[in-house]
Formats: sequence, C-alpha cells, structure tokens
Amino acid sequence: MESDEFVSFCPLTLTSDVIGDRWTPLVLRELLLGNTRFNDIARGLPGISRSLLVQRLRHLERKGVIETSPLPTGRGSSYQLTQAGIDLYDVLMAMGRWSIRWMYDRLDATGADAEQLMWWMHRRIDATTAPTTRTTVRFDHTAPQRRSYWMVFENHAASVCVSDPGFPVAATVTCPTEQLGRVFNGYQTWSTAVRSGAINVEGRREVVRGLPTWLAWSPWAPDVARAAAAELKR
Repeated sequence: MESDEFVSFCPLTLTSDVIGDRWTPLVLRELLLGNTRFNDIARGLPGISRSLLVQRLRHLERKGVIETSPLPTGRGSSYQLTQAGIDLYDVLMAMGRWSIRWMYDRLDATGADAEQLMWWMHRRIDATTAPTTRTTVRFDHTAPQRRSYWMVFENHAASVCVSDPGFPVAATVTCPTEQLGRVFNGYQTWSTAVRSGAINVEGRREVVRGLPTWLAWSPWAPDVARAAAAELKR
C-alpha cells in the first residue's frame, strides 16, 4: 500500500516538487545566467505574469534554492542562488542537452521568438574577444516574422535595440529566427549554417569573421559539441 511518507523518499519526487512545473526551471535558468533582479529575470521570460514570477521566486526561497536581500537603494530585492541552487546547474544542463539532441528535429518554427533570442544572445558575449570600439550589427529575421534588431558591441559588452540606434551598421546577418536559435544552442555550428546559406552575413570583412567569436553562445552549445565529439570517438 502506497503512502505519502513512502513516496516522499523518492529522489525524483523530491526534485520534481522543486522544479517540476513549467516556469521554475526557466526562472532558475535566468538566475544561473547571472540575472539577480526581478525585472531582468522577467525580461528573459516573456509570457510569465509578474504575479506568477513572484510566486515562483517565493517557492524557490521556501525550498532553500534562492535567498533574497534588499537592494542598496531600498527598493526591490536581489535574488541569489544558494549552494543548493548552484548545484542544480548540472540538472538543467542535462535537461537542455537532452532536448537539443532529441527534440530540435521536431521544433515548430512558427513559434520562434526573435526578441527573446536576441535578448539571450546579447547577454552571452565573450568579453575577451568582443570589440572595444562601437560596432553595430543588424540582425534581419526573415521568418516566422520579418523583424530587425541591432546589436551594439562596445567596451567588451553588447546591448540590443529593437529600433535603429542610428549608428553605422558594420555587418548584417539575415536568417530565419529558428536557424539562428539552432546555432545559438549548439545544434548546428555558425560556420556550417553560413556555408549552407541558412545564415547570410555581409559587411566589413573583419566584422563578418569576428562576429561568431564575439558571441559566447548558449551555455549548452559547448556541452552539446563535446557530447557529439565523444559519440564520434566510440
């Protein structure tokens, strides 16, 4: 006869009680990527209501996964992972690696969100290679919607604009949102996508060549590449 006391000892039950709903793993993703303020976390989660985000953050705090502290300004809070939260990194990496390997062939391209992808990309910059002087790259998304975004590199960081900032464009990237997302997450390499014509890049030669090195890509991209290389050696 099953009982709640018996079920509670199941490790998967305990884990799913913490991260088993739709939004909590995504909230953790934002925290693991270094977003500690409410508005920054919310910006990375289009579709979640502010009240639901508050609920999920409180849930994680009750479970001992995060802790909060007031901001120096006295308005708002900072959310920090505890050691228990940091230890969930490998769990989330495994979940992401599994989905890239087994689910990306089934993606519905009509649901690709260009703005969310650009927001992720501008946070994943390699500070050791990104330009110091202002360099603007325009990303023209051709599907599922035609939208343009401008990524401005400066002082080894980047910002993303939804309207033309008025700076000279050094290079233009043209591709479907889905294709750029596949490259961002390591399902396909940038060079392969460019060679095949799936992604088109035009502009100043040094910018066209340097751009893929300025982007650190998704945390899963190098992990997926290592897994694929290991399989080839078997």
